[in-house]
Amino acid sequence: MKVFKFGGASVKNADGVKNIASIIQAQETQDLVIVISAMGKMTNAFEALIKSYVNQTEDFKVHLDYIRTYHFDIIHDLFGSSGAIYTEIELYFAQIAQFFQSNKNPDYDYIYDQIVSFGELISTKIISHYLRAHGIENTWLDARQIIHTDFQYRTANVDWVTTGQNIQHAITQEKIYITQGFIGGVAQDTYTTLGREGSDYTAAIFSHVLNAESMTIWKDVPGVLNADPRHFEQTTLLEKISYREALEMAFYGATVIHPKTIKPLENKNIALYVRSFLHPELQGTMITKGTSIFPESVCYTYKEQQILLSISTKDFSFMMEYNISHIFQIFTENRIKVNLIQNSAISFSVCIEDLYQEFEHLKNALSEHYNIEFDENVKLISIRHYTPQVLQEFENTHSVLLIQQSNEVAQMVIK
Repeated sequence: MKVFKFGGASVKNADGVKNIASIIQAQETQDLVIVISAMGKMTNAFEALIKSYVNQTEDFKVHLDYIRTYHFDIIHDLFGSSGAIYTEIELYFAQIAQFFQSNKNPDYDYIYDQIVSFGELISTKIISHYLRAHGIENTWLDARQIIHTDFQYRTANVDWVTTGQNIQHAITQEKIYITQGFIGGVAQDTYTTLGREGSDYTAAIFSHVLNAESMTIWKDVPGVLNADPRHFEQTTLLEKISYREALEMAFYGATVIHPKTIKPLENKNIALYVRSFLHPELQGTMITKGTSIFPESVCYTYKEQQILLSISTKDFSFMMEYNISHIFQIFTENRIKVNLIQNSAISFSVCIEDLYQEFEHLKNALSEHYNIEFDENVKLISIRHYTPQVLQEFENTHSVLLIQQSNEVAQMVIK
């Protein structure tokens, strides 16, 4: 068994869907699970739709029409003006409309998970139909009925026992299966998501349960690079990386791999490949046990839209352990992601990420007990295997607000 994962960039248009068919045909295997994300930037489009619904803004229909048109344009390009796929996708849009009309639950995160999951459902239905129309028989699976989770909407935790049983029950033959990344379910007609970019994690879950030979993430880059080419002009392809190195890179912000992906694969020594869907003839990057990194390179990860927050006690007393524990409790309650920590005798500084737009609530909660200062829209650079020359160059060319170093990693908060 092999597991493939295709992200939104690989299926953003009809040509992308056709390219996936070519890649699958080239594998010459019938023992394959394919995990697919929503098309293009459709998750963002569904998020805009949800915000419009919750805030009752006038552009609700505009957002919904955009999502419909986007998908049906792709369908028309792939299938012409008729076919069973039209009926199936119309059914999904009817379900979306029905939810918005009947929903009584005001919780934003609940609404988010019930609606945003349609991006993956629509995407995989289109691709499954297209593959079948071109001689690639496959079985479509609803991940909401397979990936069983708790009720933590938008960041659900997987119930591995039930999920494992569901996967083993659903995948019993050597054939091609198509399913969705990112989404799961907790009860009948109640759905969850695993966190943004969680499709990699879904593929890792299937790989782990099925004892897959390998898992491959198909990206629009040639493999794992030592730096994001959007921010660095010169990059190096890393041909081999250890599980530990990949986990460290993901933790510090490398977007090519979801942080939760590595451990399920490492537990069963399943090789992970990162390859280019634009150039599938290239070997890309292999992630396994063994060599930490080849070729040896300084590695950079880059996080934007960070907030540097400094917290101190109102009575000018020392920042003690119970203060820090209390602060982290407030972070947890507001679902704030902490990417860097630094403390002194009377202050505690963190670089945080406001993934769920809770910073205003966080400020209010902290201000009841502490003095706070903050810089918004800063950037966090993490440099693994750094050299003194590299650090000096960054300090000379950027406005550095905070720097922190260990033996392997240097982190800088910059303007």
